[in-house]
Amino acid sequence: MQITKKTTMGEMLNFDPGIAYILMQCGMHCVGCPSSIGESLEEACMVHGLPVESVLSEIEAYLQTSGKQA
Repeated sequence: MQITKKTTMGEMLNFDPGIAYILMQCGMHCVGCPSSIGESLEEACMVHGLPVESVLSEIEAYLQTSGKQA
């Protein structure tokens, strides 16, 4: 799966629940909130005042080390 800033939180977490840890480390502590599931990564970052490119880079680095994305 290619994760982009348009990927929803629900899609990411279904793909790899370990992404929740990365999101929480970046400052998104409401990962389990039902309303967040339909938000894109970009929308969630905007709500939390986080730079989407930085969060996306963290997710990509995690996926590379987990072997889920080359």
